[in-house]
Amino acid sequence: MREQLEKRIRISAKKEIADIVITNAKIVNVFTGEIMEGDLAIADDTIAGIGRYKGKQIIDGQGKYIVPGLIDGHVHIESSMLTPQEFAKILLLHGVTTVITDPHEIANVAGAAGIQYMLDKSEELPLDIRIMLPSCVPAVPEDSNGATLYAKDLAPFYSHERVLGLAEVMDFPSVFETQTDMIDKLVLTKKHNRLIDGHAAGIEREKLNVYSAADIQNDHEATTLQEAKDRLDLGMYLMIREGTVARDLKALLPVVTLRNSRRCLFVTDDKLVDDLVEEGSVDHSIRLAIEEGLDPITAIQMATINAAECFKLDSIGAVSPGYRADFLLVDNLEKLTIHSVFKNGQCVVENGKLTDEKFVKHPYLDAELPSINCAEVSLEDLKLPLASNTCHIIEIIPNSIVTKEVIEKVNRQNGYFQPSIEKDQLKLVVVERHHQTGNVGKAIVKGFGFKKGAVATTISHDSHNIVAVGTNDADLLLSIHTLQDIDGGIAVVSEGIVVATLPLPIAGLISDQDYLTLYEQLKILNHNVKILQGYDSFNPFLTLSFLSLTVIPTLKLTDKGLFDFYAFSYKDIALEIK
Repeated sequence: MREQLEKRIRISAKKEIADIVITNAKIVNVFTGEIMEGDLAIADDTIAGIGRYKGKQIIDGQGKYIVPGLIDGHVHIESSMLTPQEFAKILLLHGVTTVITDPHEIANVAGAAGIQYMLDKSEELPLDIRIMLPSCVPAVPEDSNGATLYAKDLAPFYSHERVLGLAEVMDFPSVFETQTDMIDKLVLTKKHNRLIDGHAAGIEREKLNVYSAADIQNDHEATTLQEAKDRLDLGMYLMIREGTVARDLKALLPVVTLRNSRRCLFVTDDKLVDDLVEEGSVDHSIRLAIEEGLDPITAIQMATINAAECFKLDSIGAVSPGYRADFLLVDNLEKLTIHSVFKNGQCVVENGKLTDEKFVKHPYLDAELPSINCAEVSLEDLKLPLASNTCHIIEIIPNSIVTKEVIEKVNRQNGYFQPSIEKDQLKLVVVERHHQTGNVGKAIVKGFGFKKGAVATTISHDSHNIVAVGTNDADLLLSIHTLQDIDGGIAVVSEGIVVATLPLPIAGLISDQDYLTLYEQLKILNHNVKILQGYDSFNPFLTLSFLSLTVIPTLKLTDKGLFDFYAFSYKDIALEIK
């Protein structure tokens, strides 16, 4: 460290030639919001100076803009269905050099071993992957997941240099009631002088005080302008989310002003591999924000220095002496067309291609993590008895993880629910898959529009049991059995035929394929699901995966039954007959 510092100072003082100098480029200054001129001098992995410098290697910037490496402030890598290495490849191609990730998906399946897997598989990658430790595994005590993590289980991970703190605290009642284990986790985090992420879905303005008082410093669950303003008013960082299902950017962007923009940042949260390949990560958020009228430099600040300051990452997020040499060369700021990506002073992407052949090669990754361990499911298990034909129904909201509660009359036969294609009332099922409990939760959902068949997946936030939706019990059962056969993943079934599958053998969440292979597999799956003739304005797989997430409004389904977010308890599906 001493030698590197002395070298950097000598280069800055022009007593020594820089390792790399980039000339003829315009530098985006995220501190002042201005464009600077000057050579960029690099010493090892750090920027040494801006001015006029000589270098061992000279790179002609050809009038391009130098932009700090982009930062995704909150993402679940598992939601891409990719290993950390394959995830890194896509993000680097889109100019993202740092991500803050919460491995609570794999932790809900495999516990501490899941966290360790993500740490191990993200070592020595040219993408800087920082970890926030899962705070709620399970998401709420009522959930049936693969493992439970207490404060004592998280404590050893705080010695890891890439662990930044405690991830999204989604169990608000436990904070509100100062329950012992939650307070233990908060105290442990502060003892190590680390950060705490929020998850304030559906939390009203007054109750947000509880999170702020607990030193929870940010939130990504705002979906309305008022919710966004509430978070900013209380001094929280506002994370503006644009993922695959939750697309909140357009709704929230009007809250961003010149006065508060430095407290706002972009996150993706959950984004599938196909959207990452085709749209990108937070680079897509920047472009979308600019299209919506936001100043380009303000948008770049939100994806760079704002995120770095939110997570107290002093050495990244800006192009400035003393900062790590993580930056992009882009042709213009409005379209953010990426020409080159530099990470730690090395060019890792040039002309849209990864440059490190060793990194590009996809290694075989052996992951001894649990996957499918559920009891045998029969047609009898899928029957949904109803005391009346007036029922509480989960209604999905396209491109949102929030659901509506509606009350409608449904079809019954011999006292059991019968799905109705005409009413768009389908059966939703959650099968416990971790401990062979035999639990099978059933509910009624509308909004998919399927005319036939069923879809099932082991991606079922956050406990990741099997969740399935279908027009008939026979196809539902086949889709569930198919997931058991392929050891986790996604299955599409129609009229007794398995139309398509996508195996996810790593914990039932992650593919063992390279990202291009998985991308092609998912395109085939997306094409084949059209045979069910559902609505095509949203992603049915990711939408389905969030229908069991009990910490998001309004109605959800677990293996134990229909769950009401606002009452924070289970409820009967059928209304009482009076």
